[in-house]
Amino acid sequence: MTRPGTDLFLGGGETGRLLAELDWARTPLGPVDEWPQSLRAAVRMVLSSRYPMLLLWGDSYSQLYNDAYSALIGEKHPAALGDDVRVTLAEGWYVLAPLIEEAMATGVASWVPALQLLLERAGYREEAYFSVSHAPARDDDGRTVGVLTVCSEVTQQVVGERRLRLLRDLSVLGDGRTVDVDTTGARLIDVIDGHPLDVPFAAIYLRDRTALRRVACTGGDQGHARALPDAVELTDPGPTAYAWGLADAAEGRATQVTDVVDRLPLPAGPWNDPVRTALALPLPSADEGQPIGVLLVGVSPSRGLDEAYHSFHQLLAQQTSVALRNAQEYEEERRRVEAMAELDRVKTDFFANVSHEFRTPLTLILGPLTDALTDATAPLPGVQRERVEAGWRNATRLLTLVNSLLTFSSLEAGRARSDARVVDLAALTAELAGVFRAAVERAGLTLEVNCPPLPRPVAVDPVNWERIVTNLLSNALKYTFIGSIRVALDADDEEVRLTVADTGIGIAERDLPKLFERFHRVRGSRSRSHEGTGIGLALVHELARLEGGDVRVTSQVGVGSRFTVTLPWSAAHRPAVTGPAVEGRGDAARAAVQEAMGWLTEPGDALAEPDPTAGPATDELAGARILLADDNPDMRAYLTRLLSGQGWRVRAVTDGRQALDEIHRDLPDLVLTDVMMPVLDGFELVRRLRADPATRALPVLVLSARAGGEASVEGLSLGADDYVVKPFAATELIARIRASIRRARDRAPAAASGGGPAAVAARASSARPAPAGTVPPAPAVETVGDTSVVADAPPTDPDGLGDLLDVGWTYPSTPTSAAAMRRDVRGALDDRDVDPDLLEDILLAASEAMNNAVEHAQRPSRPEVRVRVQVGDELIRISVRDFGTWRDRRPAMDRGRGALLMNAYGDVRLVSTAEGTTVTIERRLL
Repeated sequence: MTRPGTDLFLGGGETGRLLAELDWARTPLGPVDEWPQSLRAAVRMVLSSRYPMLLLWGDSYSQLYNDAYSALIGEKHPAALGDDVRVTLAEGWYVLAPLIEEAMATGVASWVPALQLLLERAGYREEAYFSVSHAPARDDDGRTVGVLTVCSEVTQQVVGERRLRLLRDLSVLGDGRTVDVDTTGARLIDVIDGHPLDVPFAAIYLRDRTALRRVACTGGDQGHARALPDAVELTDPGPTAYAWGLADAAEGRATQVTDVVDRLPLPAGPWNDPVRTALALPLPSADEGQPIGVLLVGVSPSRGLDEAYHSFHQLLAQQTSVALRNAQEYEEERRRVEAMAELDRVKTDFFANVSHEFRTPLTLILGPLTDALTDATAPLPGVQRERVEAGWRNATRLLTLVNSLLTFSSLEAGRARSDARVVDLAALTAELAGVFRAAVERAGLTLEVNCPPLPRPVAVDPVNWERIVTNLLSNALKYTFIGSIRVALDADDEEVRLTVADTGIGIAERDLPKLFERFHRVRGSRSRSHEGTGIGLALVHELARLEGGDVRVTSQVGVGSRFTVTLPWSAAHRPAVTGPAVEGRGDAARAAVQEAMGWLTEPGDALAEPDPTAGPATDELAGARILLADDNPDMRAYLTRLLSGQGWRVRAVTDGRQALDEIHRDLPDLVLTDVMMPVLDGFELVRRLRADPATRALPVLVLSARAGGEASVEGLSLGADDYVVKPFAATELIARIRASIRRARDRAPAAASGGGPAAVAARASSARPAPAGTVPPAPAVETVGDTSVVADAPPTDPDGLGDLLDVGWTYPSTPTSAAAMRRDVRGALDDRDVDPDLLEDILLAASEAMNNAVEHAQRPSRPEVRVRVQVGDELIRISVRDFGTWRDRRPAMDRGRGALLMNAYGDVRLVSTAEGTTVTIERRLL
């Protein structure tokens, strides 16, 4: 049963039930039965709505509302039912009163979006926002006696949008560019300072080795900064750091601080309530366990620390971390760039200083050589003149290289200048191109020069222009084998253009972007010579820019290339210097042509026959055939003269491809090859010779200007017998060649009987007539002499390891014995199915053991080194024994890789006694 009149509240949910139970007679509204029809109708409308609605009725502003509205006032419900709204919402009445009174007085409804209200509905003074409409409520007579309020809470939307604005503003600083880390931190704090409702105060701490350093802070009048530590030593943080949660956050643990009001009295929020809570948040880094720092933030006293607020703080820390990490990376990159720039400056200064220092000895070399060549009173004999001319040519080439380095270092350092002079550019260009005519025609090409007079005079540095034209023409001649080279100069109203076009090999499209970079060389391209510094085109580019112009290139593989240097008239009309003309005009062009002539010098097909008046009187190697491969004509001429003087027959070729063809046509006794050659380089030549059973045993000596352990290891690992670094002593080179030929001949009988790969080369060698002066093979055992090798009888094997192979050799204690040992060991293991990589590893280790035996043996009782190779089912063992007492290696002899190589490629044991030292290297078979 319901009481009379309570049916008004039926269907009103929980709030309707509470309204029905309320004793309305004790309220200003009186009993429900006496309510006017207008009030009853208004109540039914409120209770039936799902939207938050509040009805204020009468002078006492008695409240009637629905379930949706009860949720908005929180703990004030249900006490607010029937009560005066001025009491219920006393804390926010100063905001609501004008709106309600206006509706009562005027009878006009109002709408206010996002109205900020102070509510105490959850135990604290809360910042809340509502979109509110106030409409007049009329009685049965049409008089305004109340207000109907329709509202919706938009607190989450308003606060969420405000926080997103802060995160967006922080992200704008996220690139971290143009500023250092401290400045970035200060800018982040400035942005945060503009949002005090969400972040009352903040401080950024960054890790600096074992400490946290405060880089910026904000909040209030910043007088609170004294309450925060300036720095925290993480090894001993102290009570203040722990109280603020900094030590824990520095280890990656977010920490909540709840007693902020006791140490930092800071008013905050819309109503200046004291901040009670703060969060110490780790700033994440790539290393999850070691943040880059800590963000300390205050929590608004007017907002609950709910899940949304926690998520906002996490995003705030992440955005701050991103900006700081980017700033750190940018700062580190800037320091790297500055360090590289400083290194580049030092290197440039070094090149300049060294190049200047080269000029004095070059002057003292070129001067006497020139005097000797031009001295009519004491003319040089033919042979001596040839030698002096070779020295003069190469000293001149060295001077050209020095000048190029000086020019390039000046350009790099920004010290280069252009001494512009008014010149007849057409005549100058035609003159420089004409210097190349003889070389171009000797190469079988056509040189076309089209340089008509220009309409206006041009101011340009003639020295720089000469270098530009010379480098472009030299480059065209180097890479053009058929067709023509065309030089043209023309102009229009905007610029002067120099074009150097050729019908050469062309340049691949992928190489064009890097073509003008210093030291860039197109790999694998065919050229007349492999020599060069790699700065020619880079020098053209820099000199063209120095003159106020530019250079560009178009090219097609197999068709040719076109280089165009442009010089705007604005640059060509700059003020020119006056005075005498620069000396040495045309020197660079003539030096380049002289070098190019060397590329065009073919070695010819004839053998260089031995000089019958030179060499030892009785020499078992007389008539030995040497194949020489080198692209430098002066080096070919020098080595040919040197080796034929030993009674050897020398054939010279210009690259590795020609060397292979010559070897297949007529197998020599030894190949002497340079490394850097066009078409096919020396290392690839060695690789192909060792891959061919017919040439696997052919002795190969490698000559190279590439010094250092890596280059020699690469050559030896490919199977070269020896590696000689330029410059070398003629006597040393001859000794090494003699040793290699003798070792090859000593092995020939054993190899022929064994039928292995070496035997093929031995049979191929024996298939042709023996060279004049050769001697029969040496006996199986002979006295250890200068470079002889003695094959030892198979030693006893007490440990049973050598049941598959057990061989040994005795070598003279000389530096050249390592090559012989490598060849013997390789030949012995060729038929044992040893993994090629393992074989190369153990050969390198054994070579270093042999070198140590030669270099460390002091006062040997026997001038020899014994090597033993044992192969078992699972193990290879190589023993190297000398017969001297141990001594330390002189620093000048130490190449710095012996012990490293031996230990890297095998298990090494060393036993040293008074009779000598034995090094044993063992390696498991794969």
